[in-house]
Amino acid sequence: MVVALLWVVALLNYMDRQMLSTMRDAMAIDITDLESKVLFGKVMAAFMWIYGFMSPVSGIVADRVNRKWLIVLSLGVWSTVTLLMGYATSYDQVYWLRALMGVSEALYIPAALSLIADYFTGKQLSLAIGIHMTGLYMGQAIGGFGAFVAESISWQSTFHWFGIVGIVYAFVLVAFLYESRRETAAQKEEEKKQTLGETLRSNFAAIRSSLGILLTNIAFWTIIFFFASCSVPGWATKNWLPTLFSDSLDVPMSVAGPIATITIAFASFIGVMIGGPMADKWSKKNLKGRIYTSAIGLTLMIPSLVLMGFGTTFVAAVGAGILFGLGYGLFDANNMPILCQFVSDRSRATAYGMMNMSGLFIGALATNVLGSLAEKDMMGLGFACMAGALCLALILQLAVLKPKTLNKV
Repeated sequence: MVVALLWVVALLNYMDRQMLSTMRDAMAIDITDLESKVLFGKVMAAFMWIYGFMSPVSGIVADRVNRKWLIVLSLGVWSTVTLLMGYATSYDQVYWLRALMGVSEALYIPAALSLIADYFTGKQLSLAIGIHMTGLYMGQAIGGFGAFVAESISWQSTFHWFGIVGIVYAFVLVAFLYESRRETAAQKEEEKKQTLGETLRSNFAAIRSSLGILLTNIAFWTIIFFFASCSVPGWATKNWLPTLFSDSLDVPMSVAGPIATITIAFASFIGVMIGGPMADKWSKKNLKGRIYTSAIGLTLMIPSLVLMGFGTTFVAAVGAGILFGLGYGLFDANNMPILCQFVSDRSRATAYGMMNMSGLFIGALATNVLGSLAEKDMMGLGFACMAGALCLALILQLAVLKPKTLNKV
């Protein structure tokens, strides 16, 4: 039930953020500054910078508060931002609304994944995480139809309706979603006796201890590196692949958007549904089973990026999207499960928030760089160059990560 409820939230999470990348042409008719690929790249990067700064903060918070209400708050705020985006009339309004969406959406992923990990502590964790991730892919695919919907009912109405859906669904979570973290009677009694100052000091001490343990963990730094290396092409495909395909295939955005998002989303769905059970089964025989499954995913992504960069036919575009999606699905289904092998349940949301920050910061830089390359018709080269970082990440992942348990407590 928890995975099913959060699957819909994940769908709304990616759908709301993806729509902007495919509706740029429609919005540029009314907001002319969006015609500039450089300025549009700054809008997309603003979300990522804010999201990145907020990710470790949201992780720290999620490790210490009721995650149900954090998720409800996150969904309610970003859905309201989506609704308000339909009323935007200037570039500055779009920019700041996009930045605010970064704040609200950052609260969701660390809380959701750590909540799922607390419900699935054993051998089905990769599958549970993978199923949740398919919600992200479905949202990405639906968001790819933003240009098509905008042509039918206007881009303003598209933002309005999707925002309303999210606000309504937040009330569904209030009724049916439950926190799994339970405090003992002794812990509750101790908290009641503490003054506000004592509570704050206790929380700050716990935060310092948690960060200290994470930052001295070599395995954690390795996980951050391969997560960030994969985040660059992950964000690049979300933000710029529709534009790349539109230019390289010489087709309108209403066609390029679905090609770019649906192929990757569909293949990623297949990837996590294969990679989740495969990693769970492999890990029963070998503690590195989830790491090996993730490594296979990285291996598939490397040639796909080269094909994206230099392919000029419909077959090449679809083939690259499918290959990338399969690899990304194998990788994505096992990030939190791998993290659970090296980080205790008391610090997982914090750790995932830090991972998100690293991926988003480097992804934001890449988004700006790709925007500049797009102005010079060199975006394809940028996609192909990302494959090099994945090669190094693959080597470090296999060489450094040596788990001793399936679920560290």
